[in-house]
Amino acid sequence: MKIWVDGDACPVVIKDILYKAADRTGVELTLVADRFVRIPPSPTIKFLRVRSGMDAADNEIVKRMDLGDLVITSDIPLAAEVVEREGFALSPRGELYSAENIRDRLSMRDFMDSLRASGVETGGPPALSRNDNKKFASQLDKLLTRYTGSF
Repeated sequence: MKIWVDGDACPVVIKDILYKAADRTGVELTLVADRFVRIPPSPTIKFLRVRSGMDAADNEIVKRMDLGDLVITSDIPLAAEVVEREGFALSPRGELYSAENIRDRLSMRDFMDSLRASGVETGGPPALSRNDNKKFASQLDKLLTRYTGSF
């Protein structure tokens, strides 16, 4: 298992959790973004810069990921592609996307997009809470334990 991070929008607190997990377990972690992202010195943590453009990081992650890899993203269409390719997709809020729930998430995303396109103010998601951080760390630990035997 490798971990791929949609680095353009991943919150700093989530990156810190991921860095610690990669160092602790030896699992390869790659942040993918179209702008520079500072990473700590580590043999297991890498940064891949992609060209600027819509979905450039997403497309690169999908191209490089293997069956069973974990992708950290809040981008629902990317999560759907990851699940379709038999990978794991985990949101920074700790929601594990699966074949059972991804279609509902896509439908809700499309519905909200149509509301915004018609001029309805929908607002953005709330800031990450401590509970979100704990849920993310817990889900990450479960996945790493189950699929790498680490911990």
